[in-house]
Order: sequence, then C-alpha cells, then structure tokens
Amino acid sequence: MRRGAAGRKNASGGRGLTAQLRNPPGGRNARTMLLALALDRTGSGLWAASSVLYFTFVTHLSAQRIGVLLGVAGVAGIVGSPLAGRLAGRSPVRALLIGCHLLRMATLSLLLVCTDFNALLAIVALTYLADRAAKTLEMLFATRTAGERRATYQALSRSASNAGYGLGAGIAAVGLAVGSIGACRALILGDALSFVLAAALVWRTREPRDNTVEVVSAHDTTTDGWPAVRRSSPWRDRGYLLFVLLDIPMSTDDSVLNVGLPLWLVNHTSAPHALVPTLLIVNTVMVVVLQVRVSAWAEGPRLAARAVLLYGVAMSVCCAAVAAATGGGTWTAAVVLLAAALLVTLAELMRSVSSWELAVLLAPHGARARYLGVAGMSQSIQKSAGPPLLTGVVMAAGPAGWVVLGAAVAGLSVVQRGACLRRLQMLSPAGASPLRSKTVHRQHSGEAPRPACPK
Repeated sequence: MRRGAAGRKNASGGRGLTAQLRNPPGGRNARTMLLALALDRTGSGLWAASSVLYFTFVTHLSAQRIGVLLGVAGVAGIVGSPLAGRLAGRSPVRALLIGCHLLRMATLSLLLVCTDFNALLAIVALTYLADRAAKTLEMLFATRTAGERRATYQALSRSASNAGYGLGAGIAAVGLAVGSIGACRALILGDALSFVLAAALVWRTREPRDNTVEVVSAHDTTTDGWPAVRRSSPWRDRGYLLFVLLDIPMSTDDSVLNVGLPLWLVNHTSAPHALVPTLLIVNTVMVVVLQVRVSAWAEGPRLAARAVLLYGVAMSVCCAAVAAATGGGTWTAAVVLLAAALLVTLAELMRSVSSWELAVLLAPHGARARYLGVAGMSQSIQKSAGPPLLTGVVMAAGPAGWVVLGAAVAGLSVVQRGACLRRLQMLSPAGASPLRSKTVHRQHSGEAPRPACPK
C-alpha cells in the first residue's frame, strides 16, 4: 500500500466510529463541539417532524400560508451563510455561534406565544437565518480546529448530526402520536431547549486557531509577500463563484431523497407507501455508519476532485433507477427504489465531504471565513430551488425527466472537477502540481504570519 493511502486509512478508516468520536481531530475542543452538534440536530429533528403540524393545528395556518412561510424562511436562510462568513472575519467564531444558538432559542420561544401571520413570518425567517449562519460557523470552527484532518472531522460531525436528527424525529413521533396541542408545544419547546444546551457546550470550548494545511502561490503576491487573491472579495472572485454555482446542482441528492423519491413512489409506482419511511431510515443509518470511512475517499485535492466525479456517476445511476421503477410490479418497484435510495445516499456521502473539502482548499487563506460563508449558500439555494424543480419539471416530464436530470448532474460533475483542478493549479506554487506538491504548514499565533516560499 502506498504511504499516502496508508496514512489516510490510519487517520480515518483505521479506527472505529466510537473510538474516533472519543478522540476526534482537534481533541477536547472538537469532542465538545460534536456533542453540541448532536444536541442541535436532535432539536432539528423535533422541528422537522412537528413544524408543519404545529402551524396547521396550533396556529391554524392554511396550506398556502405555510408554503409562503417556509419559502420566505428558505430565502432568509440563503442570506445567513454569507452574513456569518463576513462577521466571522471580524469577530470570534465561538461567540457568534453561541449567539446563533441563543437567537434560535428566543425565536422558537416566541413562536409559542404568537399566532399573527406577519409576526410568524419574521420569527421563522430569523430562525432559518440563524440556522444557516450556525452551520457556516460550525464549518469554519471545524476547519480551524481539525486542520488538515478536517475531512475526518466532517465525517464525524455528519455521523453525530444524523444520529441526533434521527433521535429527534423518533421523539417527535412519540409526541405526535399523543396528538394534542400541548404535545406539539412541548416538541417546539424541546427544540428551543436543545439550542440552550448546545450554546452551553460551545461556551465550554476554546476559540479555535487556524492550524490548517494550505497550498499557496509564490508567483502572484502583493508587496507584503502574500498571494494577491488573499485580499479579494469572494463576490468578485469568478473562479470561486463558479465553484459555488456548480455546487448547487451537486447538492441535488437532498431534494431527490426527501422530495423526489417519496412523491415518485406514491404517484408513479405500485410500491407500498410504507416504504417511504424505510428509505429515510436506510439513509440515516448508512450516513451514521459509513460517513467516516467514505471521508477517506475525499481527503485532499486529488481525492476530493475524484469524489465529484463519483457523485455524478452515483446520481446518474440513481435517477435511471427511479425512472425504471415505473415499469415493474409492486415488489420490483420496491427493490428498484430501495436501490435508488442506496445510490443517492452514496452520492450524499461523497458530496458532504468533498464539497466542504474543496470549499476550504479553493478559498484563499486570508479571507477563508468570507469565502466559506459564500460557499454555504449553495445548499441553501438548492433547498429552496430543488423541490420546485423536481416537482414542476423533472417529475412532470415522467421517466425521461429523471434520465435527463441524471445525465445533467453527471455532465456538471465533469465540469466541476475541471474547474476545481484549474483553481487548485492557480493557487499552487509556480511549476508545481497541486495534486502532488508538498503543502506548506502555517501555524498561526500572536506573531505576524510570514509568506510561504516554494522549495
């Protein structure tokens, strides 16, 4: 085995999930943050399972108003990522993250006493804005804490988050089975409590210092020796904006799993409707169990770029399977859709690590907080635009729509990989390959940083 591959195995896949959760990259700081993530996502599971029913039976909103409420909230979430990135470039990440948790606690508490639609609109929009801002801040916190092992940390955070989300959904199922207004209110209150506990855990961490490994350019520098791109704005950086733009369709798996598969199963196949929750359970279990091992396949420039292609392949085969599910009997359709759920989960496992890894590697170090804030918009935009695209275009076109969607995602994955490799080449030392050259370790302390020089 090559030394690099062996190193990745030892770092990521060589130990069990439990052992790595006990001693994650970043030590105590990371371990505390992973527990905070699990609590946060437990609350998210409570909210996801109960929010629509709460708005329907407690605040008595119509389906149309609920749609408007969640649509506006989705737009507010898009703003949350770049806002968090901009603030993180000026203020401590830890304090901002605590603020996001407490803001969500406050808005959800207000939700319990408000019934006016306009007030609910503002409250839910603030909740979603703080939610997306918190996710960006967690990403930046992990990048600074875990350093070059950020892909392993991301895998652990995904496992902890999905376990918490599943727990929250399970608790919500019990509460909703009671069927009373008091039970719905208790679930919302439980979500608010999860943010208080998460904020308390984040308060126990230390503000992370950036100890990441980076690739820097020695031939495009300013007068102080730093790369010129360091001072650019992400909004004027066409190369990075292209990555963010292409990352939107590279997150299609989320809408396919949560919207496309259930609706296609119910409306276009003879598969039993009870299979819908099974598909989601399979996804959750696979992410919890396999994310750490899959992270070893997307760690570093070479593997992260390869994972983009693997994502495209998995999504194209998944979409072809969904299209084929209409042509068989009950059990044939069920087996094919289960295979599609496995494929979309494999795509999700690849994307969740490679997207983050590339977002960090492609950002200039001096402006990383702002850049990651912009990168965080891609998933928010997909969550808003993906479901209407699937229901209004792809599914309306029938099986052919799924085939076209899969082919489009596969083609865009090739474009994304090429764009990423060109960007990495631009940021690498003159004459060196970004996939083979040694990276430069830069430890940040109270001293002024010194520009890296090629060897």
